[in-house]
Amino acid sequence: MILGIETSCDETAASLVSRDGAGRPVILSNVVLSQVEEHAAFGGVVPEIAARAHVEAIDGVVKAALADAGLGFGDLSAVAATIGPGLVGGLIVGAMTGKAIAAARGLPFVGVNHLEGHALTPRLTDGLAYPYLLLLVSGGHSQIVLVRGLGRYERWGTTIDDAAGEAFDKTAKLLGLPVPGGPAVERRARGGDARRFPLPRPMRGEPGFDVSFSGLKTAVRQAAERAAPLGERDVDDLCAGFQAAVAQSLAERAGRAMRRFRETFPDLAAPVIAVAGGVAANAAIRAALEDEAAKAGLALVAPPLKLCTDNGAMIAYAGLERLEAGLVDGLDAPVRSRWPLDEAAAPKIGFGRRGAKA
Repeated sequence: MILGIETSCDETAASLVSRDGAGRPVILSNVVLSQVEEHAAFGGVVPEIAARAHVEAIDGVVKAALADAGLGFGDLSAVAATIGPGLVGGLIVGAMTGKAIAAARGLPFVGVNHLEGHALTPRLTDGLAYPYLLLLVSGGHSQIVLVRGLGRYERWGTTIDDAAGEAFDKTAKLLGLPVPGGPAVERRARGGDARRFPLPRPMRGEPGFDVSFSGLKTAVRQAAERAAPLGERDVDDLCAGFQAAVAQSLAERAGRAMRRFRETFPDLAAPVIAVAGGVAANAAIRAALEDEAAKAGLALVAPPLKLCTDNGAMIAYAGLERLEAGLVDGLDAPVRSRWPLDEAAAPKIGFGRRGAKA
């Protein structure tokens, strides 16, 4: 019975995950408290505000997760908490809360990589067997990763500048849309004409599997300036064009990776590409990936929308797998603002005191 705590950005989350008699993972509770209102006036997440909001909310969220599961601290086998990557202030709040509970109850503590939580979510929801291909797309990360096993990740592609989620958020801010930006852009895109504004498809046709969205973001700004003053139809069409460009870019890059995956594991009876992260909730992106997967002969696995965005269940499940593998941490485990899944991969954008920037 694992308590998972997630506070890496602007959601305060806690969850209880266990296994049933057949060994299948079961989510007994999953409480997520969003900070959207606290950050709305700023057009994005303010780290100091986020940290303070986590401090105020964390005890109540953990209490609610236990209550929803009908359990108490005495029922726990271990405590897992995100210790990176993310905003340091928020990470400290979640990690110290998890360590305090573990220390008070004499329980094992498991420090979880936030990205590993996303990477293992398809095993939580769909029982995927290793290996599988993963497209991780979130506010801070856009990566194509080969998941060979627990702790065995190979980065095949990554963003060379902005992540897909960051591009969605900044496009929303440019067009005066509310936060969170990704869902706002998707809503407006439904009524827009994606062909009106000729936007680029970054990296399309280039060798390798890397993605890029900085140039696309600039192209949207330039198109908006040429069309100013913007009316409602203009905003809808810009959103539709931008979303289509992101979806097609990700699908083309993922399609190349799928073909390599088939070549790498020719004997897999049921090869799978999984998609995870907040941007995986976008319906247009899922549809584009489904088309590419069908062409490559892979099945696409996408978790339920509530488990694509940050949540405690993915941290609890990652903690469960690590606990079962004997991978526990001391109470002195540090938080890490930067923490790549594939630590052997060369950094794409420099390397600083805190680690690889991307």
